[in-house]
Amino acid sequence: MRVLLIEDDKDLAETLGLQLSKYYIVDLAFSGEDGEYKAYINEYDLIIIDISLPDTDGIVLCRKLRSNNLKSPILFLTGRCETEDIVEALDAGGDDYMSKPFSFHELLARIRALLRRNNTLLNDDILIVDDLVLDVVTRNVVRDSKHIPLRRKEFDLLEYLMRNKNRVLTRGMILEHVWESNIDEFSNTVDVHVKYLRDKVDKPFKKTSIKTVHGIGYKIENT
Repeated sequence: MRVLLIEDDKDLAETLGLQLSKYYIVDLAFSGEDGEYKAYINEYDLIIIDISLPDTDGIVLCRKLRSNNLKSPILFLTGRCETEDIVEALDAGGDDYMSKPFSFHELLARIRALLRRNNTLLNDDILIVDDLVLDVVTRNVVRDSKHIPLRRKEFDLLEYLMRNKNRVLTRGMILEHVWESNIDEFSNTVDVHVKYLRDKVDKPFKKTSIKTVHGIGYKIENT
């Protein structure tokens, strides 16, 4: 899952980005202009916008994004607590808001709720393919009643595959959603991690859930 955080307070943005990066791929933008540019050139599962930006109002930015048919859910961060400000933000196309200061755990819960609401593939926090079970919240993976320890990127890759069960994902799509944007699209990063994943979630159980679609990429499906 990939998140764009548009926040002009660099200390807050970097701290929040570091916390969120434990769960998602996070891109930072410190101005409305940079945030708008990134929102158009990348595909985000969620956009977080500070209402008070140095070069524009976050509500104005939200209206612009929506007028250009951007569908990603938008969560506002705001120091404004007046009812009219909140109503204006939601009417502009925002999906939720949080008042500063806020609890990081509450922010995570709201992000999960928005992701579930936005995509039918995210209808709960437990993903299942065949007898393979992934818990998004606890980050546990189980197959045939056995716990499978995964590294961070292995887990993120498996989650992305399972959220898109039976859908062919290109290497570019996988890089975009699982790795930071500075990874070379022609590297073998995806192939290497798919092998690691197969060695842990398929081979020990004599399964072939993760399929190679030659010349395109990968998909996961019931065996």
